Amino acid sequence: MYTDYFNFSARPFQLTPDYRFFFDSRPHRKAIAYLTYGLNQGEGFVVITGGIGTGKTTLIDRLLAEIEEQDIVSAKIVTTSLSGGSLMRLVATAFGLPENNGSKASVINRIEKFLIDQHGAGRRAILFVDEAQNVPDAALEELRMLSNFQIDAHPLLQIFLIGQPEFRQTIARKGLEQLRQRVIASFHLRPLDVDDTRAYIEHRLTRAGWTGDPAFEEGAYRLIFENTGGLPRKINLLCDRLLLFCSLEDNHRITRDSVEEVLRDMHVEG
Repeated sequence: MYTDYFNFSARPFQLTPDYRFFFDSRPHRKAIAYLTYGLNQGEGFVVITGGIGTGKTTLIDRLLAEIEEQDIVSAKIVTTSLSGGSLMRLVATAFGLPENNGSKASVINRIEKFLIDQHGAGRRAILFVDEAQNVPDAALEELRMLSNFQIDAHPLLQIFLIGQPEFRQTIARKGLEQLRQRVIASFHLRPLDVDDTRAYIEHRLTRAGWTGDPAFEEGAYRLIFENTGGLPRKINLLCDRLLLFCSLEDNHRITRDSVEEVLRDMHVEG
């Protein structure tokens, strides 16, 4: 494994999201600012969108890690095309409530009681809904109803909706106007530019114990950017293959030629 070859403490470019490798790029810094602003408001919806591989999941995991020590109880769900009732059961399970095969109304009542109990204990409740573009309009309306729960004008639940770009078109629909009016912050996460791509690569390498081995030629960074479009997931995939290639070739320098060779191999693999 190349981790031993380069004396890394971990794989710097693994595809599984890991908030410990979070890179504070300009787009991600803005996204964190919007998330933090929304979090401080303590009500309504916060919407974060971005293309596949832009780092939305890592962003949310980073925020979850930051609020772990606060008086906040949080839950995260990854959605598919669920009905309103199925989504409510998923929310209940995410908050640790026992499974119940009762009606949708009974499940919602159990969620409300849970939220009231959390409020009474001095804790805020936050729900993160990942892949929100998969949620049907009717189920989004159910989420809006959950966000209406309150005691003495204090909201009991705040909801963060994280989805792909098409989700912005979803919430713009006429039938979701009430939900849209409750969005207090919204941000679209864009890919990295060429400078941030280089800084991202070096950041992840450094987090894994990199001390300059392997060395990257200037042209290699630009070629990586040009072939990944600045998408963190694609950068991870290409750089992981680059490190493996160099270790197998007993090479401690990543050049444009080595990037091109790995790209050719990946193209042949489809």
